[in-house]
Amino acid sequence: MPHYMISGSYNAEGAKALIAEGGTARLEQAKGLIESLGGTLDSMFFVWGADDIVGFCEMPDDATAAAATLAVSASGTVSVSITPLLTPGDIDAAAEKVGGATYRAPGN
Repeated sequence: MPHYMISGSYNAEGAKALIAEGGTARLEQAKGLIESLGGTLDSMFFVWGADDIVGFCEMPDDATAAAATLAVSASGTVSVSITPLLTPGDIDAAAEKVGGATYRAPGN
């Protein structure tokens, strides 16, 4: 299954709920959502910086991964984004394909 990195930021309402519920409860909620869509949560961390949470998961496909982020973002308390993770083999396959690609750089 494809791997994804999920990152998110709580708004003020979401942060208040996080304080009330605790991090473990939010981890279980994330795990439940991902599993309900046929995926697995590999890990989730709370972080400082531009994001408040970062997680790594496997999902059946891009549409399923997008469904997870839509479900969370629709709550209005967390802004979520998802990033597909590529394996070295994926990059090898892309490198093979680029050999047949045509492209003209701007200005050339």
